[in-house]
Amino acid sequence: MRGQDHPGLKRFRSPVAGALLGGLLVFVCGAIYAQNAPQIVPRVTGAAAPMGDVPAPPLARPITDDKRLMRNYPEQPPIIPHSIDNYQLTLKTNRCLDCHRRQFTEGSGAPMISVTHFMDRDGQVLADVTPRRYFCTACHVQQNDAQPLVPSTFKDMLLVDPEKK
Repeated sequence: MRGQDHPGLKRFRSPVAGALLGGLLVFVCGAIYAQNAPQIVPRVTGAAAPMGDVPAPPLARPITDDKRLMRNYPEQPPIIPHSIDNYQLTLKTNRCLDCHRRQFTEGSGAPMISVTHFMDRDGQVLADVTPRRYFCTACHVQQNDAQPLVPSTFKDMLLVDPEKK
């Protein structure tokens, strides 16, 4: 008869029974998929055992020839062309500013900090480096002899021969 519950189905209408049936269905489907799932993502640990001791690769040596390299893209922060080992960068001390601050560039021969480093969020020019640009190594990295992690075919548009176009 229409509108009447079948007496044998009442036990399956409780929320707990529905949750159990749903969980069982998800578990079974997951087990079936796990057996046939493709291994798309490589292991992060590589070939070594996950908890094994793997020696760290040596750090790349810093290049200290003081030659400034061309940037790889227009807004790239300049790379630091000298060693910054043991440079102190704290809230009270920034050794970079000993040479790169406006008043010290003439004596040190270092390039002056960009004027953008003196602007606050509202574009107002301050007398000293803005706090959000104070920690230089947040953007600038030391130049070193490390090999690129991925190959690149990037060509700077200034180096492209205009006659070959």
